[in-house]
Amino acid sequence: MPNTKQAEKRMTRDAKRRVRNRYHLSRMKTYIKRFRKMVESGQLQQAEEFCPKVISIIYHTASKGVIHKNEASRRASRVSTLLNKALKKVQGKVS
Repeated sequence: MPNTKQAEKRMTRDAKRRVRNRYHLSRMKTYIKRFRKMVESGQLQQAEEFCPKVISIIYHTASKGVIHKNEASRRASRVSTLLNKALKKVQGKVS
């Protein structure tokens, strides 16, 4: 338990922030997982349309301070790389 009024305020503030941060992080991870499932299952048309939304959410999470901007860039890069590799694989089979 907090000993001072300031420590009590800090505890309630941190609890609010923890909930908010967890929401943004969970949302971002969920969108990335959905995207990966789309790519793995071969739904590349849907994945292409969904990709900008995923990247937007990744950068939004960084803007809230939940993740670092470099981590956001890395995650966004991996998402787009995954899609591009899958698209190349399909184009290679078609040609």
